[in-house]
Amino acid sequence: MGVDQRTFQGIYVIVVTPFTERLEVDEDALRATLRFCFDAGVHGVVATAIASEVGYLSEAERRRSAEIIVEAAARNGTPSVVGVSSSTWKLSADFARHAAAIGAGAIMAMPPFLHAASPTEIRAFYRELAAATDLPIVLQNGIGPGGAAMSPALMAELIAELRTVRFIKEETLHPAQTMGEVTKLAGPRLLGIMGGMAGRALMEEIRHGACGTMPACEFADIHVALWRAIEEKRVADARDIFRRLLPLLDLEHAYGVPLAKEVLKMRGVIPTAAWRQTGCRALDAHARAEVAALLDDAARLMLPAYRHTEMRSGRTERT
Repeated sequence: MGVDQRTFQGIYVIVVTPFTERLEVDEDALRATLRFCFDAGVHGVVATAIASEVGYLSEAERRRSAEIIVEAAARNGTPSVVGVSSSTWKLSADFARHAAAIGAGAIMAMPPFLHAASPTEIRAFYRELAAATDLPIVLQNGIGPGGAAMSPALMAELIAELRTVRFIKEETLHPAQTMGEVTKLAGPRLLGIMGGMAGRALMEEIRHGACGTMPACEFADIHVALWRAIEEKRVADARDIFRRLLPLLDLEHAYGVPLAKEVLKMRGVIPTAAWRQTGCRALDAHARAEVAALLDDAARLMLPAYRHTEMRSGRTERT
């Protein structure tokens, strides 16, 4: 399903890559994760992005994961975005052509990473990407190792110059204010701007014109409940949901991929919480107990089939 101004709204979740205990890609668990996302009512799915541990996938695994996600999204009538970020335009252009061939609705890319790119190199990167395919391009503006954050002026310049650059995912240090600045500079050629960083700044971002957010997928149903409250202008409900969600997102910020995988395991979506990403810390029993308690607080916002079963205080509790 295509991505346009009408469909690029709401909760676009980044689909994690489940692994077996031997760290092989678990395709059955990936499909189960997609079923959870669709059951939650997400508005779009994103393949092979940071939360997918894309930097730890082989090229063949990356392409195969994108194929599974795009195919499942098409069957469900859900828009799909394929992440094509890499260290060079040459690789990203190849991933972009593959995304177009398998029917993705759009592609998303950060500036080239490993070594931070200059503005001149960033311009060249997106020009080559736009030449590789007619798919809409989502500029992913973020920070991190080897990253090169783009200024609002540079993003507006790319939107003005390149016909298919029409969307932004903004997740730098002050995302809401950056959203407001780039929206003013880019004008109507910018068709939508979403937040990232798990949606931790969503309530502020909405004030600056955000059309949604792109979090990892372990809290998909809670994120969807929050978005519905925002859309329906149920301000008190939105604030209450956000207060329940935010401590979970703070834990995700602290633990990263292991938290996302552990929650999906606790919720019965995937069989193991194995990850490949280096530099992470596993959740201990106390961290898992805190996650379980926070999920209990948000139980009414979760799909009943995916509420967790966890041993606490020597007994099993079903939220």
